[in-house]
Amino acid sequence: MVSLGIVEGFFGPRWSPEDRTFVMRYLAESGYRHYLYAPKADQYLRKNWKQPYPKDELAQLKAFASSCRKAGVRFGVGLSPFELYKSFDQTARETLRAKLAELQALDLDELAIFFDDMRGDLPDLAARQIEIMEFAAEHSVSKQISFCPTYYSDDAALDRVFGKRPSDYLETLGLGLRPEIDIFWTGEEVCAREISPHHMKEIGTLLRRKPTLWDNYPVNDGPVKSQNLHIRGFTGRPAENKNHIARHMVNPALQPHLSIIPALTLAESYARGGDYKYSEAAHEAATRYLGQPFAAQLKSDLIALNDTGRDRLGAKVETLRAIYAKFDHPAAREILSWLDGKWENAGVEMEID
Repeated sequence: MVSLGIVEGFFGPRWSPEDRTFVMRYLAESGYRHYLYAPKADQYLRKNWKQPYPKDELAQLKAFASSCRKAGVRFGVGLSPFELYKSFDQTARETLRAKLAELQALDLDELAIFFDDMRGDLPDLAARQIEIMEFAAEHSVSKQISFCPTYYSDDAALDRVFGKRPSDYLETLGLGLRPEIDIFWTGEEVCAREISPHHMKEIGTLLRRKPTLWDNYPVNDGPVKSQNLHIRGFTGRPAENKNHIARHMVNPALQPHLSIIPALTLAESYARGGDYKYSEAAHEAATRYLGQPFAAQLKSDLIALNDTGRDRLGAKVETLRAIYAKFDHPAAREILSWLDGKWENAGVEMEID
């Protein structure tokens, strides 16, 4: 069985501590064993990473880390040291050392360093990032060190937004990074429609290790994807991928409770292999979590909620609001909030949609 996890790595509002803890505990019962906290809205991990966390926020993270350990889930944090690679001088090293010490107080199982969403058109980009990762590995006692490249997919959209990727970027990373460092990869696209075993095997050869699959489904951030609720079962992820990846990490939707449904189907897809049916698995997952009446209603409204887009529902918004107001469940309240436009254009600051 492949190792499954959640990477809270979306743009837009962060999940509440209560929702985060609930989802982690619920999915732990279905085999999810990793949780990587890295929301784009947490500026103490991104553009303001040099600033220390306020005491109350650090205390919340400590409490969540403790909950993860009790549930048998490995807890990690994803740090995005914005453009640190441009000048990794002594001052920058001391700043990074201080941040690592602050995060290590959380007793991390995993420290991840992210270089996504930054300019990357530097000929020695890989060498600079390898130097930073070596420093992080030397100054962290986390059980696992992970790395997200600037170019974490074959998708040409990354080159368009962040500059043309250096030649031999992945090969250089594979040769220079410590073998025990995990490397994230999203597939042929940033939001891959299909992730094939052949592709993941090829990437593993370039990186000289099995990559950790960062799966951008069911994430629905950004002005386009936030118009839809991604509640269909996982497709295009053959169970054979387990032979070519280190882990499968799911980037969930803005709606924590609705994210549980597709997350459960991913576990089923690996368990059932060729017998997996995504529609059937999604309905079973919804029934398990929501109860039969709610799940049946959700199945009936799947096209409207998942495919049509809130901005094109028209008068049907009021009809759906009346329907889901009858269900006393946090997932129903998420649907109502979505119908009311709570997450409209969530993550408008994101570079790629």
